[in-house]
Amino acid sequence: MSRLSISHFDTTAQASAEQQLSAFVRQRMDEHYVERIEKLLGGQHLHEWQAMPADAVMLAGNDYLNIAGETSLLAAQARVLAGGGAMLMSSVFLQEGSRQHQLERRLAAFLHSEACVLAQSGWAANVGLLQSLAGPGIPVYLDMQAHASLWEGVQSAQAVAVPFLHNDCVHLRRQLERHGAGIIVVDALYSTNGSVAPLLEMVEIAERSGCMLIVDESHSLGTHGPEGAGMVVELGLAHRVHFRTASLAKAFAGRAGLITCSAQFKGYFLSASRPAIFSSCLLEHELAWFDAALDLICAADARRAALRRHSMHLRQGLLELGYNVSDGTEQIIALEAGTEPDTLVLRKALERHGIYGALFCAPATPKNRALVRLTLNAGLRDHECERVLAACAAIRDEVGLARWPSTRRLRKLALV
Repeated sequence: MSRLSISHFDTTAQASAEQQLSAFVRQRMDEHYVERIEKLLGGQHLHEWQAMPADAVMLAGNDYLNIAGETSLLAAQARVLAGGGAMLMSSVFLQEGSRQHQLERRLAAFLHSEACVLAQSGWAANVGLLQSLAGPGIPVYLDMQAHASLWEGVQSAQAVAVPFLHNDCVHLRRQLERHGAGIIVVDALYSTNGSVAPLLEMVEIAERSGCMLIVDESHSLGTHGPEGAGMVVELGLAHRVHFRTASLAKAFAGRAGLITCSAQFKGYFLSASRPAIFSSCLLEHELAWFDAALDLICAADARRAALRRHSMHLRQGLLELGYNVSDGTEQIIALEAGTEPDTLVLRKALERHGIYGALFCAPATPKNRALVRLTLNAGLRDHECERVLAACAAIRDEVGLARWPSTRRLRKLALV
């Protein structure tokens, strides 16, 4: 059979298979393609960027400290790759003294923890942790802006998800009075709008109520705290927070996740967490990257200071232009247009000025609270920050800033 006929056969077979999808699947696909893409958005996809010019300001990545292109890190990977292949197996089978165990010990010391477990991703870390902690009937109290992986972990454990209003300790206490002791789950720094959890108060609530506390430090690890060790360490809470998790796909610019825990819990976790048991361990070149990245991040105070400076400058400038960025304080800035069509208009307007952010919509945000997220990094130059502010000034009328729900909320705050 010729290459052409094989390609034709594959295409025909795929089309036939899709036509045989069950009606309930077709209905869900139609809700996406027909109701959302065609009718609501006029055939335009929310996440398809326009052609990016060479001088574009890219604010859609998570490389907060701008280390992804560091030659020392690339060289560390290259040396390991040049040395040959690696053994592929589940982390459960790794023997003491393995390269992964050595890195886990380094990370544990860095995070002021007794032990640390590396996972395949932040998602796997969160799902695996909650799956191994919670169970049917156990209440898990989640901040309504907690990452989707944390909610997924609760569902995987068949536990009871009990939401509480974002950063609202009063509402959390009311929920605890109703449902009893369980697990409290928060992000240290929230990925949607750059807001920070009241960690000290959360710790005190957990201690008084007999709850365990999980803090996801994905967006604060590397960027906050002494040597980048995160907000929990910065606040002196390392021995009062039961578990910390993090994605290493942010400031560490790789692909993995971690959990801090006791040495005894680590042994249990590796025998109880399905993501740990049924996924392969990290590869040797990935471990080499993180080992080298840890050295760089510990010495990156200047980069952390630059990131903080950019965050404060842009937030103040945007606020003066009338944008409601008051929900957050850190390097993640949300321009909340509200509806998906309005947010698409905003994204395209910014791109015409060479500013590229990430469009967040349901299920990443509540319905009609869609936004363009501008994620800052330490490598931004001052003139690029000014370009962002100039673009946001130029498009205010075009995007209908005055009628955004977030703008109306800002006016109400000003009247209080």
